[in-house]
Amino acid sequence: MMIAAVVLIVALRSAVYADLFTSIADMELLLEAEKGIPDLLDLLSMGKKQQNNRTIENDIRLISNPVSAYLLIKRLIEEWNNIKRLAGSDIGEELLKEISQLRAMNYVKNPTTEDLNGAAIALLRLQDTYRLNVKEVADGKILNSSVVQPFTAKDCFDIGRAAYNANDYYHTIIWMEEAQERLRDEMPHVTVQLKEILEYLAFALFKQGNLKRALLLTEQLYKIDPNHPRAKNNIKWYEDLLAEEGVKPIDYRRNIPPISNPRPTNGFETTEHDIYEALCRNEVPVSVKATSKLYCYYKMDRPFLRLAPFKVEIMRFNPLVVLFRDVMSDEEVTMIQMLATPRLRRATVQNSVTGELETASYRTSKSAWLKDEEHEIVHRINRRIDLMTNLEQETSEELQVGNYGIGGHYDPHFDFARREEVNAFESLNTGNRLATLLFYMTQPESGGATVFTDVKTTVMPSKNDALFWYNLLRSGAGDLRTRHAACPVLTGTKWVSNKWIHERGQEFRRPCGLERSVEEQFVGDLSA
Repeated sequence: MMIAAVVLIVALRSAVYADLFTSIADMELLLEAEKGIPDLLDLLSMGKKQQNNRTIENDIRLISNPVSAYLLIKRLIEEWNNIKRLAGSDIGEELLKEISQLRAMNYVKNPTTEDLNGAAIALLRLQDTYRLNVKEVADGKILNSSVVQPFTAKDCFDIGRAAYNANDYYHTIIWMEEAQERLRDEMPHVTVQLKEILEYLAFALFKQGNLKRALLLTEQLYKIDPNHPRAKNNIKWYEDLLAEEGVKPIDYRRNIPPISNPRPTNGFETTEHDIYEALCRNEVPVSVKATSKLYCYYKMDRPFLRLAPFKVEIMRFNPLVVLFRDVMSDEEVTMIQMLATPRLRRATVQNSVTGELETASYRTSKSAWLKDEEHEIVHRINRRIDLMTNLEQETSEELQVGNYGIGGHYDPHFDFARREEVNAFESLNTGNRLATLLFYMTQPESGGATVFTDVKTTVMPSKNDALFWYNLLRSGAGDLRTRHAACPVLTGTKWVSNKWIHERGQEFRRPCGLERSVEEQFVGDLSA
């Protein structure tokens, strides 16, 4: 039986990836892995039937809801802890040694508390961006998507604690208050102790400037647990702070002002981030005058395209942003996903100072790179990009495939390197990123838009289509109007692939214009 248990552990371990929350593809594998947990628990408990009446639907819809995805990660962490406990008590040290050796062999990791924290922070991001009601999120009701199992008080507490650990006291207050409300409904069989909620809530209130409320909650905590290691000292501390503010002792617990709970800016320019979120919600008014000038056309400026023209929809002018319609087939999408999935790794950004690639909280997805020679379909797509853009592909970067996880997003950024980023793309020796082509391989149920924050334009993902824009002006200068972002995926799954096309080799494909201010009116426009 021990051999069978080890084999099953190996099978489960090989199906799960680290940084799970950043990729829905990994979440699908996690869903598959969870199916084997009850069997392993049966083995480890010497044939005792485990109480598990839950049915796991191997269906993308289960993990496309961010609440379900969060609960799946949390559940598997708890079940693996049960496995380790049962292995220690029923089978002994030999099996645990086998498991440790598997870890040492660098098998792909089980979900960790880092994954759980990442999923929690993603929920907070969705809550803010799409202005979701905390009660509805905790109930799993996100637009038309819902879950069978809502959050318990403990689940809400864990979300609040994740916010607290990130120094995000705004969300700590919101989620600890929700945990407190759900705790009342759970009586007498509670999932978390009130004193735990009060400790975090009191300090978060203090950090947000609610000194009197922090004092009252800490006194409530002290009454519940007189032996609490910090409560008594914190009461004295809050009283001293109130005294320093000139508050008389008789007023320490009177005239309590409304809760102050400002949302943090997280280092972003408030105006731009507000615009970004409004664009993600599709709340920014569209100019009728501007849209009345937009049109669709068939691109047939190359001999081959006379037989098979591309359908092009102009999304905006100045800068030119276009959408190529139906430029990938379902077969191609499936093959690209199959090639990319085993290689998906946490997406990185380039450090503007060092030029090194590193992960960042403002970009949460996983990506893989596919070379032209790896498969005929990759080669075919690269040839097609040449026809679509009229740009040389020899100096373009490899096809990058991206899969977004729970609340997957990429905050406002430029694709091109600015003047101060002197080390960017130095190793490629192909110049700056002249243009970007972004294929939408799937269409999320909601969220996941591409937005241009400077020119206030929103483009919703549409399956098998591709978005294209020039990052550089014809003069070679960076076009600051192309600052863009990927909105968080609210429900559903988002797969994309993109090509960054560089300057070298484009001297005759996209030459400088006669005037510095010349703007393309269509893809491949060489007028002026």
